[in-house]
Amino acid sequence: MKDQPDRGRASRPLKTLERVLSKAGLASRTDARRWIAAGRVQVNGKPVRTPDHWVDLGSDKVSLDGCPVRTGKKVYLLLYKPKGYLTTYKDPEGRPTVYDLISGLGTWVFPAGRLDLDSSGLLVLTNDTQFAEKLTNPEHKVPKTYQVKASSLLTDEQIEKLRRGVTLSDGPTKPARVTRLRDSPKYSVIQITITEGRNRQVRRMLEAVGSKVLKLVRTAIGPVEIGDLKIGAYRSLSFQELQQLGAGSRKSYFASKSSL
Repeated sequence: MKDQPDRGRASRPLKTLERVLSKAGLASRTDARRWIAAGRVQVNGKPVRTPDHWVDLGSDKVSLDGCPVRTGKKVYLLLYKPKGYLTTYKDPEGRPTVYDLISGLGTWVFPAGRLDLDSSGLLVLTNDTQFAEKLTNPEHKVPKTYQVKASSLLTDEQIEKLRRGVTLSDGPTKPARVTRLRDSPKYSVIQITITEGRNRQVRRMLEAVGSKVLKLVRTAIGPVEIGDLKIGAYRSLSFQELQQLGAGSRKSYFASKSSL
């Protein structure tokens, strides 16, 4: 049964706790309920595990993992994720996560997409769920570009197969843009751009043509490139970049942090 709101506060803006999180752009209502049940959400400094708990937006202070929940202000960050960092919030094994790199931000954001533990490169973090959906849903066809060091010298035939698309365990991939950057006697370095977001897709594509990935760096998301961003550092997306990625009407919360 839902907690009932205090009728004496009926004139104030009341919302259930899960609605506060979802309206703030932090999560879907499903994710919000899970976070609340896990004890990650506090109201006036005390953990509340009931998603239907009523909150008075005029006086109650809501926080997620110790960070104040604010509505209206959207945050759009570009992080250069190092190899060896997870994109989850916490790891049971105690391995570092991208949240260790943004610990001083002071507001909650989540990754719009993933990069696996052994990959590095660009990662967008935001509290705008609609914007994240645009970046990650294959229907929007936002290209992601990677620089890949293969474990072998790739033939023209192998590269052409990558361009046409290969068949993986979860079906055929869409055509990709592939450019040979350089070769050594033992391996090739290529640039590959895809518009899908399957789990470990680029690694599996290389395996499908008889090679493996030795190093993988995401160098661009749409037209937004790494530029001079240092490994482990982050910056706000510019207004122009937000326009290019489909969020041009929103204001960015500007923050930056140098690599430690």
